[in-house]
Amino acid sequence: MKGLVVKNTGSWYTVRMDDGQLLDCKVKGNFRIKGIRSTNPVAVGDVVTVNEDGWIVDIDDRRNYIIRKSINLSKQSHIIAANVDQALLIVTVANPQTSTTFIDRFLASAEAYRVPVILIFNKTDLLSEEEQHYQQMMVQLYETVGYQCLQVSAATGEGLDMLRPLLEGKITLLSGNSGVGKSTLINQLVPGVNLRTAELSEAHNAGQHTTTFSEMISLPPSPSHGGGTTTCKASPLGGGLEGAFLIDTPGIKGFGTFDMEPEEISGYFKEIFRFSKDCRFNNCTHTHEPGCAVLEALENHYIAQSRYQSYLSMLQDKDESKYREAY
Repeated sequence: MKGLVVKNTGSWYTVRMDDGQLLDCKVKGNFRIKGIRSTNPVAVGDVVTVNEDGWIVDIDDRRNYIIRKSINLSKQSHIIAANVDQALLIVTVANPQTSTTFIDRFLASAEAYRVPVILIFNKTDLLSEEEQHYQQMMVQLYETVGYQCLQVSAATGEGLDMLRPLLEGKITLLSGNSGVGKSTLINQLVPGVNLRTAELSEAHNAGQHTTTFSEMISLPPSPSHGGGTTTCKASPLGGGLEGAFLIDTPGIKGFGTFDMEPEEISGYFKEIFRFSKDCRFNNCTHTHEPGCAVLEALENHYIAQSRYQSYLSMLQDKDESKYREAY
């Protein structure tokens, strides 16, 4: 029997079968996917085969996924979600502050697995004049690189009319640090879902985890489509869905990159890749070589220093045995 994984609690997987029935399923401890060493071999968005005893016995090929290094097991990965049309990375310049290194690592990983990303700058209603200026600089930076950016307030609803049309007919992953307002945003987009929210920790100005598992949530139909109901149907041929869906995920403190070779990383930074074509050497690492077009572009401010530092930090990942939570 084929079905679509719509919820992952860590020990159980809720699978929506072709007939719409929801089944709580498990996987055997030795379940592995084609050599990928993962702490969660099955992810929300996977199309799976379930036997009559409720065990997941096979996973259809994924068209893409978002993956990061496991926090405690440096040689294993954690798959955040699979088979998505796009990702929304929710960031905040304050309360708490999202680091550019975290943003860049997420973007690079999404590029590696061909997942388009929209940056959502949340909590605009709380920003001081100085913070507003900083946010505008951030938006200009990432729009120049080639990423769409929206400035919103999930608390007040400001800017959400620009976001809703971008979600129609798509499976969208929501991700970001704890405390950036993912649950508040979903509560605005899906009236009645009532996800739990929490105040920031005053001691560290950091978010507290309110979402503890990943779940696919059906979006209500757009008013422009005349109402009606949104259905969720797993397709045996590819897990296609009718309607629009959000995949809510737990907040993450860091984003360790996984299974990237150093020579590949520059290809996941759009602007570095563009300039690298003019480097003197084909195997240029863009760190010290003569005739490096990337270093020249950096010196002439065509590449942002923060983006280049993120690139260097990812190059260093191969030399480290432990995941660095600061990202």
